Amino acid sequence: MPIEFRTPEEIEKQLRQVEIVAANVMRPESRELDDSEHARPVNFVHMMWPQMKEMERANLEASLRRARSGQSNGHNGSGQNGSSEKKSAEKRQSIANMSLIHMIEMLSWGDAGVYLCIPASALAGAAIQAVGTPEQKERFLRRFTEGEPKWGAMAMTEPQAGSDTSNIQTTATFDAKTNEWILNGQKIFCTSGKLAFEESDGLIVVWATVDKNAGRAGMKPFVVEAGTPGLKIIKVEEKLGIRASDTASFILDNCRIPADNVLGDVDIQQGKGGKGFKGAMKTFDATRPIVAASAIGIGRAAFEFCRDTLAKQGVRMDYESPRWKLSAAQADLLEMEVQLRQAWLLTLKATALLDAGEENKLAASMSKVKAGKAVTWITQKAVELLGPLGYTTQTLAEKWMRDAKINDIYEGTGQINTLIVARTILGYTRNELK
Repeated sequence: MPIEFRTPEEIEKQLRQVEIVAANVMRPESRELDDSEHARPVNFVHMMWPQMKEMERANLEASLRRARSGQSNGHNGSGQNGSSEKKSAEKRQSIANMSLIHMIEMLSWGDAGVYLCIPASALAGAAIQAVGTPEQKERFLRRFTEGEPKWGAMAMTEPQAGSDTSNIQTTATFDAKTNEWILNGQKIFCTSGKLAFEESDGLIVVWATVDKNAGRAGMKPFVVEAGTPGLKIIKVEEKLGIRASDTASFILDNCRIPADNVLGDVDIQQGKGGKGFKGAMKTFDATRPIVAASAIGIGRAAFEFCRDTLAKQGVRMDYESPRWKLSAAQADLLEMEVQLRQAWLLTLKATALLDAGEENKLAASMSKVKAGKAVTWITQKAVELLGPLGYTTQTLAEKWMRDAKINDIYEGTGQINTLIVARTILGYTRNELK
């Protein structure tokens, strides 16, 4: 079977529409929204909401179909697996995540901070898809397919628990009398937390421990809906980059949620990681290629602007001459493009595996590491090659450099993802290689 490298026509069609938004809505407002940190990009939100509702609906229906198919295959009484080939074909043909990363790359080319304000279930949705039951997916994700714009967010990081997620101190205690979970603790660096908190149908997936003695096995995700008493924003960060996006800190003070708002099961598997921690990792396997795609969009914006600006000064890309005949600037431009292409290919691989329903942990972490390093270097090189023009606010080059760095930090730092890659390839455990 031949390998197909062409972008599917339906993705190409989507990209043509998204590029119009990126070029004509996001770019013109980019500087103003960066200067007015936390101002909501109203035009972008309302333009993207209809499209995001359709994407959320398609993803939800596909997820529910897979769940129903899996249940029926296991209980049809025939002893046959007659639909397995059909299921495999459906997995191979799925392009939901591939479509998403192409869109995110283009929107981040427009403006990464504004893109992060996109009305969608976002990280909350990824957690619900990874760990939630079919009933929970229907209950929590259906809201993102109707009505007015709304946001989802995920709260995992704490003052003492960044990369070390096993050190989470936020607790969840079950109250049998009221059939509720009681959450207590503090969460920081929650992307779009303020947007999710302010909207009546928004929700935040909070990771808490139901048993501190169980370590990672005690971690569980809980859905906290906007307006729930006991959930309070205490700070909205002022940041180096992605300034249009809000990054919030919360406290949970006897925050009561219904018993069935815990995603998946509540069994504790002492010393085995449990489904809670594995659920967190599966969430990251789905979202790390998304972060990589966003990084590549920023990098492409910086590269294209730098390339076109230097071309006006007579310094053009040269793909035919040997490296030793190129000027330093030409060699740098070529290397910028190489780094972009390498990162993009890794991201496509991680996403294709995800769409096929196959294990993608290694590929997801590899794409995240590569894209984070590449965009940091590319944007810094663009500022360097552009000289004073790159360093001042006369262009967006300095902004792209500021926006770039977060991609090497959130969703697992470059160092943590490098460890994941090494452990996976070499076969070491978390305790053997730290």
